[in-house]
Amino acid sequence: MPIGYRELAAVLREAIRCGDYPQGTTLPKQEDLAAEYGININTVRKTVATLEAEGLVTSVRRRGTVVRPQPVMKRLDVERYAKSQWKFDDLTDEVRQVEADAETAEALGLETGATVYERARLVRDGETPTHTLTSYYNPVHVEGTPLVSPKPGPGGGFAVLTLQGFEPDHMTESVHSRMPRPEEVEELELPAGEPVMILTRRTFTKDRTPIEFARGVHAASRFVWSYSFQIPE
Repeated sequence: MPIGYRELAAVLREAIRCGDYPQGTTLPKQEDLAAEYGININTVRKTVATLEAEGLVTSVRRRGTVVRPQPVMKRLDVERYAKSQWKFDDLTDEVRQVEADAETAEALGLETGATVYERARLVRDGETPTHTLTSYYNPVHVEGTPLVSPKPGPGGGFAVLTLQGFEPDHMTESVHSRMPRPEEVEELELPAGEPVMILTRRTFTKDRTPIEFARGVHAASRFVWSYSFQIPE
């Protein structure tokens, strides 16, 4: 009796796991798989779609079904915010004035539609895009600083805020997942079936003045978040 697409997916999944099909190689042609297992081509196509949804393979034009590389996940923890890291980097981010959406306005204590500065970047690991990071600022805190200059120049975000008298003291982060929007699939070069992790960050001074709202869109296969903390009483 011919096997179904779930059974064939299990066979190929195990072959990928065992290294029979290494990362970057192609699976047999769909016609060949259909002939080998005595099934019709539509069953093979459903199998491939299943493996694509699991992030194991991707269809590449003129190559076929390619086994996806499984990159080492970058661990993100609170040390990335250490004050020792507040450097005056050369900024090449895209900076513009925009109207604050409801989430941004609420985070910065402004009215929806108020003008804020938006600073956006696309981050890569080598040639591979991994995430976008967009920060928003109240103009009264950063107007005239390198942080929002249209020309690249020195001015790491937290360092500039500190010099303006708004030293970051504490923050709140939230992380959730969702399926990517079409523009995110294109910008992050996401394969079929890969979700994104959305990180939002709200940064405050010691007197609880909100000074930054940031939103990151991360390829889910590239990152793991790690936190260490004291257990509350």
